[in-house]
Amino acid sequence: MSNLKDIQAPKLYHFNVSGPSRGALFAARVIGVPVEIEVINLFKKEQLNESFLKINPQHCLPTLDDDGFIIWESRAIACYLADKYGKDDQFYPKDLKKRALVNQRLFFDSSSLYVKIRAICLPILYFGVKEISQPLRDDLNTTLGFLETFLSDSEWVAGDSPTIADTSTYASLSSILAVGWDISSFPNIQRWVKQCSELPGAAENDEGAKAFGDAIKNNLK
Repeated sequence: MSNLKDIQAPKLYHFNVSGPSRGALFAARVIGVPVEIEVINLFKKEQLNESFLKINPQHCLPTLDDDGFIIWESRAIACYLADKYGKDDQFYPKDLKKRALVNQRLFFDSSSLYVKIRAICLPILYFGVKEISQPLRDDLNTTLGFLETFLSDSEWVAGDSPTIADTSTYASLSSILAVGWDISSFPNIQRWVKQCSELPGAAENDEGAKAFGDAIKNNLK
């Protein structure tokens, strides 16, 4: 853990429409680490600028530059920030079993929940798709059923206090909620969404999610 008063703020290359990018920033906000934000507009393909390719040849967001240490992938960034700058280990526990549960939920988000949301939204944004197929709807709702089960056993996604598993998962889910996804059959998720909306940085996340939702809804017209 570092003294935040003695550090230069890490730079986060960020685009608020991107769910993963919002997930990294949301984690920074709840952890309490100040970050310098440099906007990279994905819609304008600024991630392909030569200057950014030198920083991240994979040209994806978010990307973090912490005094010359470069890392990307939102959940990896969240883990790094929590370990280095967290005033305690609440948001990324050091206890082996608690941390394993947080990791499992982070991987659930990255390999399942976010993947299902992206499968619905990217074809609408970039390939002219005008409706969401029933198989895609069913697939996402099945995944939401797993999240509902997680939340039946605990107040938060990975235990009884918020962690970076919540900031990551909420950033993903808020994107599809802004499109108008119906979660009325998932009462635990509804409760959890309300809890997440009260965390530091949630309003900032929701602003970006709304921009994402508006882009999707405009393309569905």
